[in-house]
Amino acid sequence: MTNLGRLYPLLDDVQLPDTIPYSQVSSWELRFLYLLGRHHLTGRDRLVELGSGGGGSTYALALGLRESPVFDERTGRLHAYDFFRVGKGTFASEKFFTSGAKPEDDNSFLNDFRGRLEPFLPFLEIHAGDLWQTSDAHDTTPVEFLHIDIAKTARVFRCVSERFLTRLRPGSVVLHQDFAGPRLPWLHHSTGALLPYIEIAGPPIRSTLAFEVVRPIPGDVLERISRDAYTVDEKLELIAAVQERIDRDHTGGIPFKPVLEFAKAYVAHYAGDHRRAWSLAKPLTGDEYLSRTRADHFDQLRKAYERDRAENGGGSRLGRLVKRAVGR
Repeated sequence: MTNLGRLYPLLDDVQLPDTIPYSQVSSWELRFLYLLGRHHLTGRDRLVELGSGGGGSTYALALGLRESPVFDERTGRLHAYDFFRVGKGTFASEKFFTSGAKPEDDNSFLNDFRGRLEPFLPFLEIHAGDLWQTSDAHDTTPVEFLHIDIAKTARVFRCVSERFLTRLRPGSVVLHQDFAGPRLPWLHHSTGALLPYIEIAGPPIRSTLAFEVVRPIPGDVLERISRDAYTVDEKLELIAAVQERIDRDHTGGIPFKPVLEFAKAYVAHYAGDHRRAWSLAKPLTGDEYLSRTRADHFDQLRKAYERDRAENGGGSRLGRLVKRAVGR
C-alpha cells in the first residue's frame, strides 16, 4: 500500500457535516480532502488550493486540518486561490452564491465564500483574482500540498506549472481534480512526464488523481512541462504511460483508460491535426461511458475534422499540397 493509500480504507467511515458548502466535486473527493488534512498534512510547508470555488473542498480540507493532532493553526496556512466571481473564463457556477443566483449588481461571491469559511479564517489566506496576478513568480517556498482544480485552459496550466509544480519536493502531495476531463490533456501528459518521480496513491477518487512526490523532480523536466516542450507523439506516449498505471476510479464508475485515450485525441486537436484527432476519437464512440457523458466532445472533434476536410482537400497532406499547387 502506498503512503497515501492507507487513507482509502477510511473513506467509507467519514461523515462530513451537513453544513458543508456546495461543491462541484463529489462527496468521495471531499472525504479524501478531509482525510488528508486530518491524517497526513502537517502545514509546515505551503498548503495550496487552486480553484476553491464555493468553498466545499476548502471546508473539507480545513476541517481535517483543524482536527489534526499536528497542524498548528497559529503558524500553518491554507492558501485558497480563485477568481471568486462568475463570468466568462471563470468556470464558476451561480450556485456558489449563498442565494443560489448572482445578484444583478455583483458577480463576486467572495463575501459568500468568506462567510462559509468563517470558522477557518484564522489560518486561511484568500487570493482572489487571475492566478497570473495573485501568485508570486518569485516565491520558491516549498509546497506540501497542491490541489489543482483550476487548470481548465493551457494558459492557466502554464501558470500552475511555472509557479507551483516547481516548488514540489519529496513528500509533496498533488491532487488533479479534473483528471477525468479529456479536454484537459496537459494534466495527463504532464503526469506522464512526472511518473519517474512520483507515486500514485491508488485508483482515482472519482475524477481526482492523487500522487506523492517521492524523488526530486529535475529542473529540465519541470521546464519542459512549463514550456509545453513536447511533440504530439511524445505527449501521446506520456499519456499511454499513465494508462498503464490506472484503470477505473475508486468507485468503479469512471473507466480511465478510454478517458485517457480520448485525451490523446485532444492533444492532436489542439495541435491542429484534426484528422488524427478524429481517428483517435472515432473508435471511442462505442464506449458506453464516453458516449453517455462526452457526446459534445465527439461532436466538437468530428465537426473540426469535417471542416478541415472541406477546407483542405480531404484533410490529407497530399490534398493540402494539391490545393496549394493550384492556388486554392
